[in-house]
Amino acid sequence: MKAAIYNEFEKPLKIENLPDPTPSPNGVVIEVKATGLCRSDWHGWMGHDPDITPPHVPGHELAGIVAATGKNITRWKEGDRVTLPFVCGCGTCPECSSGNQQVCDHQFQPGFTHWGSFAEYVAIEYAETNLVSLPAEIDFVTAASLGCRFITSYRAVVDQGRLEPGQWVAVHGCGGVGLSAIMIADALGANVIAVDIGDDKLDFAKSVGASITINALSTENVAEKIKDLTGGGVHLSVDALGSTETCFNSIANLRKRGKHVQIGLMKGNDSHPPVPMGEVIAGELEILGSHGMQAHKYPSMLAMICSGKLSPKKLIGRTISLEESLTELVNMNSFGGTGVKVIDRFK
Repeated sequence: MKAAIYNEFEKPLKIENLPDPTPSPNGVVIEVKATGLCRSDWHGWMGHDPDITPPHVPGHELAGIVAATGKNITRWKEGDRVTLPFVCGCGTCPECSSGNQQVCDHQFQPGFTHWGSFAEYVAIEYAETNLVSLPAEIDFVTAASLGCRFITSYRAVVDQGRLEPGQWVAVHGCGGVGLSAIMIADALGANVIAVDIGDDKLDFAKSVGASITINALSTENVAEKIKDLTGGGVHLSVDALGSTETCFNSIANLRKRGKHVQIGLMKGNDSHPPVPMGEVIAGELEILGSHGMQAHKYPSMLAMICSGKLSPKKLIGRTISLEESLTELVNMNSFGGTGVKVIDRFK
């Protein structure tokens, strides 16, 4: 199979012909039809993830067709159209038994703990628990765009944030994660404020549901601006980027008893951000994380997509080839362009 691979952190990727994977007894092999390009892949390539040891094939947002099944697989067969969460739970640990596969004690993560989906084929473990059947109405490119950013945002807003209609929401960072959170919050009837440093991204944010936009470069105090606009702060705030500044602002712009949800990864120099803990205590604020979404939670989200209430296809900036991913991945920290990039050509 053809795959994009890097042999050292921060060194160029290249296309190689690698052996086709085979399924383990509890796994499957998926023929990849589409796979998203995500900043988490960039963090992996930079060496920020301790689970990765080069040589490594990145990629964790995928959709495709089951090509082969292990001997213990009974729920899935060759030819099934599927996607999966980027965190695959083992199904037997205490966290999985409580329904929280997204924080499994023994999680399998394509593109991190194992080789990923920047390839024609990818092997997936714990397949019985984690594969998700794709409705016919959802194409592979759209399904791949859900893989990390959209599902994480969905769980952040719906389950962690417990958003209610009419509430104020701030989303800091208008990349794929942020745009997803904006669309979901708008669909649930919230008033959404989008924050970014690029006017093109803010214009895009308006097109998918933001009612107010703030350019952080031209705003002296983002948190105070948001408090002024909302009469005291937002009910829910999401850091969709993952920097010391966006994390701080996302907490500082909350109203009393508001909720901050951290989605953007805090890596490298941003690993230990300052927190306005005095405000957390005085305002009884909640600080929450959101790490993907369980496979068994997908049906409600997929139903909203099939009904047209959510339109993740609008978030796709462009599709690219596997060859183009070699440069697109290494340049991800420049934050160029709008929308999600998805690989859909592997030849």
